[in-house]
Amino acid sequence: MSAPVNLNRFRKATARAEKSTRAVENSVKFGRSKAQKRLQETKNAAQVQHLDQHKRDP
Repeated sequence: MSAPVNLNRFRKATARAEKSTRAVENSVKFGRSKAQKRLQETKNAAQVQHLDQHKRDP
């Protein structure tokens, strides 16, 4: 006979595996790298500064 299997461990291990595969899929689908996020933040800051420089005072 084979060794007994703890079903709770097996169930939890399969749940962890599914969760990690789902995380990888979502990171590919929705994620951006840290460099891309930083680039977007600097572009937004430059755009805000440009608009602030062109404001008219009432």
